[in-house]
Amino acid sequence: MGSTAVMINLFGAVALLLFGLAQVKDGVSRAFGGKLRTGLASGTKNGFRSFFSGFFATIALQSSTATALMTASFVEKDLIKPRMAQIVLLGANVGTAITAWIVGFGIGWLSPLLIFIGIVVYRGRSTSRQGLGSALIGIGLMLLSLHLMSAATEPLRHSEALVAFIGLLDNAWIVAFALAAFIAFVSSSSLAAVILILSMAASGTVPTGLVVVMVLGSNFGGAIPPFIASLGGAAPARRVTLGNLVVRGVGCAVALPLAGYGGSLLETLPTPHSMLAVDAHLAFNLVLAALAWPFSSLLSNAMAKFIPQEVENDTQPRFLDKAELSTPVVALASATREVLGVGDLIERMLIKTSDAFTRGDFSQLADVGPLEKRVDNLQQEVKVYLSKLGRVGLDEENSRRSIHIIDYAINLEHIGDIIEKGLVPQISKKISLGLKFSEDGYAELTKLMNLTLDNLRVAQTIFVTRDFALAKRMMEIKVEVRRMEKQSAEQHLKRLQEGNTESLQTSSLHLDLLRDLKRINAHIVSVAHPILDESGLLVESRLKAAE
Repeated sequence: MGSTAVMINLFGAVALLLFGLAQVKDGVSRAFGGKLRTGLASGTKNGFRSFFSGFFATIALQSSTATALMTASFVEKDLIKPRMAQIVLLGANVGTAITAWIVGFGIGWLSPLLIFIGIVVYRGRSTSRQGLGSALIGIGLMLLSLHLMSAATEPLRHSEALVAFIGLLDNAWIVAFALAAFIAFVSSSSLAAVILILSMAASGTVPTGLVVVMVLGSNFGGAIPPFIASLGGAAPARRVTLGNLVVRGVGCAVALPLAGYGGSLLETLPTPHSMLAVDAHLAFNLVLAALAWPFSSLLSNAMAKFIPQEVENDTQPRFLDKAELSTPVVALASATREVLGVGDLIERMLIKTSDAFTRGDFSQLADVGPLEKRVDNLQQEVKVYLSKLGRVGLDEENSRRSIHIIDYAINLEHIGDIIEKGLVPQISKKISLGLKFSEDGYAELTKLMNLTLDNLRVAQTIFVTRDFALAKRMMEIKVEVRRMEKQSAEQHLKRLQEGNTESLQTSSLHLDLLRDLKRINAHIVSVAHPILDESGLLVESRLKAAE
């Protein structure tokens, strides 16, 4: 086979691997995105939970980069403490190494079966089934790409040019390290780079020390994309991704001179020699996690000093540029970004009230008032901005979009009022008086609070994408919320009739919380109304019955 054909086959196999990775990430996000985000945000109470949250999220998403960016955004919103975020990323690094090890273990025969099952599942109507089907197809394509890489590199294993090139790299470890780092950086995936190294090393012509060096380079290069992606974000987000880059960089600097010894040690493992690259990848990240974990607090403090908090006026809009009013499409996009920021503030308010409710912590409520003032000011600025835009003359579609943006901003402002004037006083009363709900009542309220947060996150997505399937699902959730509220109220009254002491003490509080959470969800669901109304599926704010 000619060298050109070999390179085309190799590049095609790599492209298929990257496409498979993207399919898995997108599919899992569609099927379980809300649950993954909720689990990652809530599963960071201590170091072990943080580590395993990052570990499992990365295995699900097949991307430590995605986990890193998600974690950084949560730190920016005060959902995860900086120290715990660093531990989450240590878990994410181990997760991607485990994924590489599984992919490299030689289970390519599963590829056709997974693709077939994925296509069958994908034909389902629900978004979650389609997402799961897409993820299964992606895993099948990843396994297939590994087989294709092995076939594509077979002619190279007897190439004198390749042997000479490997000899040059073996005498220049720094160059080999930089080359592997570049591959991981360009592909935005240390997993893809390690799998490529695994395939090339299967020839047996690559020295073990060189394999370890290139795996180290892949690890360092894989930490660069999240840091670059977070450069435009707030200081807390940049601290997390820079901390991860520093940890990997220090780890690589320490391990690089010992690569030869490490390669010899890995050869003593009972796994096949062809698994050396993924063995090295897993060993490095396990050792790195064990050594860096105790210093996570020191690292987060150092990053806070290195990247200080920006001094800015949080009450002022960030994206509303008057110069853009002459271009309605751009102005509407800027207003959309501003309102998404308002939605993020509402999410922080809900998180803080939920934490105060579950932990009995007054300090969580202190920030709610200032956040609500920011919400009020920003939604007012959005309304003024879009009213000015309307004066320049908008076509029907842009005019309709402008109204939708204002409507969503107003609903978010109403939610902020309900949180500040309803939930906060009620939760404050619970904490100050030491009131305790019945076990069932507490579980019912907690479940509804968590559902409310998930609904808000979905609403943010609907607001941007105007996805019809999500909008329809949101309206179905409205019925579910109504059912949960009614059922909880009935169960509460039943507990009162049975003389439950805890229910007697918290009766009005329980019902008031139910009422306010139901009202919040009603405002959240309103984001779906315009989309379904345009499709003719709403009759007096309700879905038409299925025909």
